[in-house]
Amino acid sequence: MSMIGRYLRLTRNEFERACQNPHWAAEHARALYDRDDAAATARVHETDKAWHALDFLLNRRGFPVDVVYGEADMPWPEGEDWGYGPPRILTADRVRAAADALENHTPDTLTEGVTPADLAVANIYPTVIWERGEEADWVAAHWADLARFLRVAAREGDALLLWIS
Repeated sequence: MSMIGRYLRLTRNEFERACQNPHWAAEHARALYDRDDAAATARVHETDKAWHALDFLLNRRGFPVDVVYGEADMPWPEGEDWGYGPPRILTADRVRAAADALENHTPDTLTEGVTPADLAVANIYPTVIWERGEEADWVAAHWADLARFLRVAAREGDALLLWIS
């Protein structure tokens, strides 16, 4: 089973509702991920298996917002399964801060000075690809896609739920 980084954009009202009713948040996320239309796909995003490498590379470059794991716990009832732990949140203000920082953290500079061996030694998931010597270009491509998603979320004033499933 693969571990996939997932994101859900929430309007201010949806964010408040999600924090007060986590079961609604879970159902809302499932419903959007199950739909196959433009409106739903604009609200969700995935970084596939690149999430761990993104975290490593962004931290290495001093990115000021945790756009992989989120920065705050979401109130979550025991036993609700989202995969590998409950979702975490980025408030609309922190989404804006992330979008503002994107100019200094472009996809073409994300992997500068990092080799597949560096990622393997750091035990970055999925380790098997780094051990084979595959380059991290696909991670930079996921960063470009996530950056677009963050810009739209910031422009709309949205908060984010983030989780690994």
